[in-house]
Amino acid sequence: MTLSSKSSTDPALRVAIILLAAGEGSRMGSIPKALLKKGGKTFLENFCIAASQLEPVQLIIVTGFHAPEIEIAYDCFKSLYQPSAQIIRNSDPERGQASSVRIGLEALNQEYDVLMVCLCDQPYVGVDEMRLLLDQFKLRSANQEILLPLGNGQRGNPVLFSRKVVTEILATPEMVCRTFMDIHPELIYHLKTENNAFIQDVDTPADILALGVTKS
Repeated sequence: MTLSSKSSTDPALRVAIILLAAGEGSRMGSIPKALLKKGGKTFLENFCIAASQLEPVQLIIVTGFHAPEIEIAYDCFKSLYQPSAQIIRNSDPERGQASSVRIGLEALNQEYDVLMVCLCDQPYVGVDEMRLLLDQFKLRSANQEILLPLGNGQRGNPVLFSRKVVTEILATPEMVCRTFMDIHPELIYHLKTENNAFIQDVDTPADILALGVTKS
């Protein structure tokens, strides 16, 4: 596929972003993965740096198991980057990631064209990767409302959703993005890429070593 040179800073494309940071990190001994570090900064701060460059109309961070630690960490640097994030706490994170997704969707309150749903434990997803997804979203066919990156055939993240799809998801109680995608595969634009950033996440201590990140 030939990638577009059209800039994702096009003011006609209004972006909302949800960052999921509610997980327990149980396979790593119950640690807040958002506070792991790459390049001397936490994943959380690196994400906010990248997201701020997209000038989103709304930025939501969903916390849960490690909410106090993550929220305190965010407060330490939040004045450095705009827009400020809206912190939403999942009071029952034991229900899993799907519950955090739904909480994030229900917190959307701005006019936007596309929603980007991101994970907190992908250290190599930066502004270039986000812009690539947004640029490709503009090139989707008329019947494609979701963009899913595929890295070497593996489903990746972040995933992009049109406002139309988000409205449909919210219209059904307890419906979430993954379930909707499984029901409506015809709406998905699969972006095939060799950029492994979209499929690299930190789930185990071995991943920390393999991806060159640190706990402090």
